[in-house]
Amino acid sequence: KKFSINDSWTSAPGRLEIPRDLAKQKQTGVFSLKSKVTTQPGDVLVARFESADIARLRISATPFLESIPGEPVLPVDVLAGIKSGNVSHLKAAYHLSTGSLEKLSKTFKILRSRLRETKAGWSRSLTTVVRPKKDWRVSRVLSRGDWQDDKGPVVEPAVFGFLPSESVPKDRRLNRLDLANWIVADENPLTARHFVNRTWRQFFGSGLSNVLADLGAQGEWPSHPKLLDWLAADFRENNWDVKRIIKLMVTSEAYQREAATNAEITKRDPGYRLHAQQAPRRLDAEFVRDNALAISGLLNTEITGGPSIKPYQPEGYYNAINFPRRRYSSTRDERQYRRGVYMHWQRTFLHPMLANFDAPNRAECSVDRLQANSPQQALTLLNDPSYTEAARAFAVRLLSDSKQGDDAALIKAGYLQAIAREPREDELKSLTEFLAKQRENIASGKDNPDKLLKIGLYRAPSNLDKKELAAVTQLCRVILNLHETITRY
Repeated sequence: KKFSINDSWTSAPGRLEIPRDLAKQKQTGVFSLKSKVTTQPGDVLVARFESADIARLRISATPFLESIPGEPVLPVDVLAGIKSGNVSHLKAAYHLSTGSLEKLSKTFKILRSRLRETKAGWSRSLTTVVRPKKDWRVSRVLSRGDWQDDKGPVVEPAVFGFLPSESVPKDRRLNRLDLANWIVADENPLTARHFVNRTWRQFFGSGLSNVLADLGAQGEWPSHPKLLDWLAADFRENNWDVKRIIKLMVTSEAYQREAATNAEITKRDPGYRLHAQQAPRRLDAEFVRDNALAISGLLNTEITGGPSIKPYQPEGYYNAINFPRRRYSSTRDERQYRRGVYMHWQRTFLHPMLANFDAPNRAECSVDRLQANSPQQALTLLNDPSYTEAARAFAVRLLSDSKQGDDAALIKAGYLQAIAREPREDELKSLTEFLAKQRENIASGKDNPDKLLKIGLYRAPSNLDKKELAAVTQLCRVILNLHETITRY
């Protein structure tokens, strides 16, 4: 007896087409029978595939219903249980192979399907609900905000009356798709203007209109109105190409000018709104940490997503949070050095480093960030384990690349790596004296190098002298704390 896959597909036979850029990678397809098939010894399953590259095709069959591409046909714990003779796991394998799970409730089948789809790398998300007209929710104008007053006029979905709405359908009730289409419609100038204004702020320190939250009459008149209009039109006419508009900004002459070098221009334009020179500004909170890790060579640049990482945090910092009580354990592998965008955020109770560098607490929407200078920032850069650890890794790099005993070359290398310039004579003299003082403190026993070198996960190579490494680590802590190191020019 022969069974053909084509006879039992859930839909008509289709084509499996692989994009050219993925053709050389391993691809997996799973085909499930529409209905249960009972086989007897000697039965043959026939599958027909047409391919110009048939020699590279590998086919296998399994009786298990939970097969997912790239995963074992049985869960790892079930396989382990079978090997150990666990009766419950043997029963689970039997149910999976005989299809008896299909006899279970509809709810179970829905949950199983959702679980399989999630493991396969995607899940469904509700985008819209189509309801009959009789089920449409009625919204009314509430007299003096009284939600129990149902006598006010009915409000229908619509564009604000003072904004253009030529492209919006007039013959039916509007929905969210209509809103999405109107947001990017040719008649609506606000979307493109707002986006390029925010993007300009990212690279120049302030927007062409510095009030990002309001491009209307209550906002600020643009410093360069024609430039804002031109950028918005160019962005929209070039298919909303974000990379293109960013490239346009960063390759402009205005962006590439030096920062705050002309005292006369600074006096005339203290807010750097004329863009005659670049505006120096401190890095945002997440970038301060990323910058230190990048300088030290520790930064993990993988962009694979995944769960949030938890940087080092003072013990007991969450003691004040209840309902439920929270425990914090820092990440203990190389993920500790991932970028700040992957950091764990405890809303309204930020990581101390983020709070000290003015990150918003996310209790409410923050259109822009305020920046302030405070002593806590310097203390964070000196004492936070992330920065102490980064300083040690930075010291390892400098000691590995510099000649032993040449302090001037070592300090110059540190400056070039951190702030892309050599130290001035007074800076070189001051740091040379500082480094000598650190060696003296360690040699006399005043400072304990072992305690300093054990902070964090990173361990220095064993062939480096501990005392010299500790002294240079102190030097690197100073360099990472420089104003220029955390300031963008």
